[in-house]
Amino acid sequence: MKIEVDRTFPKYFQSAYPEEFKLFSHLETSAAIPQVLFAITTWKENGQPNVCFHSWSCFHGDRTAFFAVLGGIYQKTHTFTNMKREKGFVLNFLSMKYYDSLTKTIHHNRMEDDEFQAGGFTLKNAQTVHAPLIAESFMHLECTLKSIQDISEAGITAMVIGEIQQVAVDEAFAKGYERYGKDGFMMMIPAPQNLVSGAVNQTAFANLTIQKYD
Repeated sequence: MKIEVDRTFPKYFQSAYPEEFKLFSHLETSAAIPQVLFAITTWKENGQPNVCFHSWSCFHGDRTAFFAVLGGIYQKTHTFTNMKREKGFVLNFLSMKYYDSLTKTIHHNRMEDDEFQAGGFTLKNAQTVHAPLIAESFMHLECTLKSIQDISEAGITAMVIGEIQQVAVDEAFAKGYERYGKDGFMMMIPAPQNLVSGAVNQTAFANLTIQKYD
């Protein structure tokens, strides 16, 4: 038997914090689909570097181009404003050991803050777009802004699509499967709701473990 959850908010669902279901759909915690975590880096209007710890995205394309499809970019943020203005940004992939450093940038994100300094990151300039990048990342993607769409038309979040101009991978991670262990991609499991009781579970963070080759 499957437990079905539709667009009507289940009254028995408990929230992890008061704003949870004002910010997120209850369908997200019902599905709890794991997502890769990374940092979006841009320049603020005053010249300070901006870091946005982000997930809710996918990466795909065809033989003509490769795209980063970034969901859930809040329109009120510096990151969204910077993307629109600069028309370029960098996606930085870091291992789990940088989790605490990345969360520090969330708490020091005022216009005047140097968010690289807050996280203890080394700043380098991207080669193909006007954006900073995190030198400690094992891989980064330099993106030009392709399009922006407010899917819900509620003025809350936007789907931002970047066209990837360059992929740069540290040599130590460049031979194949080094990116898929404890030093590789960091994954987020978004607070899976207990669909039987409605109880809250914590957001979890994980690494990938390869189970099979084909």
